Amino acid sequence: MFEKFTEKAINVVTEAQHQAYLMKNAYVQPEHLLIAIMEQAKGVSLKLFRMYGITVEAVKESVEGKLRFEKSDRELTSIPFSTEFKNLLKETLDLASKTGNSYILFEHLFIAVISDKMSYCPRILEGFKFDINNATNILYKMVQKKNKKKLHPEIDDSKEDIQIFNPDTFFEEENSSKILNQACEYLSQTNKEMIGTEQIISAILKTGDEKTLQILHENGIELEKFIEKSNELNSRELEFDNKLIFTPCAKQVIDTAFQLAKELGYPTLRPEHFILSLLNLKKGVAYETFKALNVNSSKLEEEIMRPIEHQMPQALTILRLAKQEARRLGRNVVGTEMILLGIISEGTGVGYKVLHDLEISLKDLREYIEKLIGYGNEYYENDIIYTRRAKRVLEIAWQKAKKYNRPRIMSEHLLYAVTTEPSSVAMIALEHLGVDAVEIRQGIMKEIEA
Repeated sequence: MFEKFTEKAINVVTEAQHQAYLMKNAYVQPEHLLIAIMEQAKGVSLKLFRMYGITVEAVKESVEGKLRFEKSDRELTSIPFSTEFKNLLKETLDLASKTGNSYILFEHLFIAVISDKMSYCPRILEGFKFDINNATNILYKMVQKKNKKKLHPEIDDSKEDIQIFNPDTFFEEENSSKILNQACEYLSQTNKEMIGTEQIISAILKTGDEKTLQILHENGIELEKFIEKSNELNSRELEFDNKLIFTPCAKQVIDTAFQLAKELGYPTLRPEHFILSLLNLKKGVAYETFKALNVNSSKLEEEIMRPIEHQMPQALTILRLAKQEARRLGRNVVGTEMILLGIISEGTGVGYKVLHDLEISLKDLREYIEKLIGYGNEYYENDIIYTRRAKRVLEIAWQKAKKYNRPRIMSEHLLYAVTTEPSSVAMIALEHLGVDAVEIRQGIMKEIEA
């Protein structure tokens, strides 16, 4: 393993072993590496500790006082690495690869230690008010190799983005139509010309389902209080910039709600999607009203998501796995190929069974996709986004589930949607592995009819 470590990185590992020896511990632990890093820190790394007034002595005292490792009188050269320490070293290999480095640097060890949630290292540092996120970002900038970035192949596809917002479609859906009609009624009671976010949330408070209303009420959001507080705000200064049926902010909330519904695996728009959208965007009259009512946004979002996650929607699981695959390759972009990997990684749905019957394995698919798109270094600094092709896949899967009145978007809907993008990375990979769109669609029909 150590042939890929720089001399400075090897010296830190040796120092960690020395610290274990001084403390008479039986194994070298991640906490020993933290002390070793502090002992040998220079330049920016040293400044990071000094910014928070952290000394080696204080950290040693914390490690020795709070942790009770097995004691031993072994010689320095015979102290073995603990399983936790070995796993941490393996993590540095992954970090080096993702940041475009051929060798493991001192900074990779630093990042691994402060990010290691299986050890006490982060908690020890947080006890000294050390900002782990800030330090991590600084260290990543130091180690990211300044290569010309290899863009994701689907980033440069059609410039025409998906048009999510369509008022006609909005009125066609039972749930959203009920909300919109009520919002129009509230609008008629004011001197405003456009529906804003406050009318949408007021309508949800009037017509929403019992479970959603219970969560809102428990968080201090009740209809009369909400309307009273929102009326105190100068609403159109916050949302108005041209004459539309909806304010631009309300339109954005609806757009995002549609996208969230697809990502969460719902073929229909529900009240909770509007609320999650508003909390995600963090703007508009309704959001400002939430703040004025002292609503804890994080708590509200968590309570709305809890029952959704408890149901384990297949599409939500697949898209989370897709994001994990993107992170594994150091990417902040989910393309069609990541959705495909998510389908096969999910391991139980119709989509997985079809691919399995066609002898498509996760290992083979991963290897070829890695060759096609390569590793990036965008993940650490940016939020994960979907390519336009991936958004079209979600849109088609949503339409498919809706057409057949399915209560959820399933893996077969996503896999079918992938086949509608013949020049996508996903289909290029599948064709390379000997499978075409016709075989996949036939496989889906066979599974559904079985």
